[in-house]
Amino acid sequence: MAAAPDELPAVARRRVRLALRSAREETGKSQHEVADTLGWSLSKLQRVELGEVTITPTDLRALLTEYGVVDEERIGALAEDARVSRRERYWTAQEHREYLPPGLLQLVQFELAATAIREYQSTLVPGHLQTRALAEATLSWFDKSLTVEERRVRRDVRLARRRDVIERDGAPDFLLMLDESVLWRTVGGLETAAEQFEDLAETAKRPNVHVRVLPRDTGALLGTFGAFTVLDLSAAEGDAVLYRESYTRDDLVQDPVEVGYHREVFERFWRRSLDEEASVALILARAYDLRARIARAACDVKDDESLPDES
Repeated sequence: MAAAPDELPAVARRRVRLALRSAREETGKSQHEVADTLGWSLSKLQRVELGEVTITPTDLRALLTEYGVVDEERIGALAEDARVSRRERYWTAQEHREYLPPGLLQLVQFELAATAIREYQSTLVPGHLQTRALAEATLSWFDKSLTVEERRVRRDVRLARRRDVIERDGAPDFLLMLDESVLWRTVGGLETAAEQFEDLAETAKRPNVHVRVLPRDTGALLGTFGAFTVLDLSAAEGDAVLYRESYTRDDLVQDPVEVGYHREVFERFWRRSLDEEASVALILARAYDLRARIARAACDVKDDESLPDES
């Protein structure tokens, strides 16, 4: 699924929608006025400006003419972005289109274009940092709502996102804030949990990865937000998107007010988290504790096996 950022359909669609909305606002015209002039339904224009649909070359030209845009270089750039945005079906693998939710399909593209990613998780290590064992353990919870094939595809995408988000050349700065309670869940059993925390501590050594643990008491209020991710797409202020995920659904939000609010909340609690050195030490301490429990359990089994049979 890898592609250059300037060839990503979801990113190109975002550029088109923002440019068209900005051009309309510069004219001082409302969506109602533009839709009436062009003989469009209001919902059609709204969906274009929200990025919910792609736009045809004819409709793009009509809007730009209505907005008085005559710069051929600008028109050509927008026409190219509109063309790229319509390639979504060809850019995305068929099994991904069939089995992945819409928000995640867009997220994997925005991750490739991101310059920085801020992620908060209140319950689990995020999917793209999960080991194969933990990914399979968490996805097994969905045995009633997802087919075996759907779970396989989601697992494979999680593992691929690790490479694209964290390990590739030019990977973005990744700031991960984990609620402390994440460390006290032995999802998949002691061995799987220990392996996961060891892997997370190792990943935190990468120069582009910054992991902090938010103490449970401090993070009690933030936990009500649920997991969310803010992705910066450039250094320009406001050029960012928000991804939110719950048990059964997800969505990608582009409203600048909502995105900005979540960024502000993240930064506030990031400053109140343990620093990175202390956070990694805490993660490793939890992994060592789990390893000790595994060793004690093995010793107990050996002791039981060595007792004489009294029957």
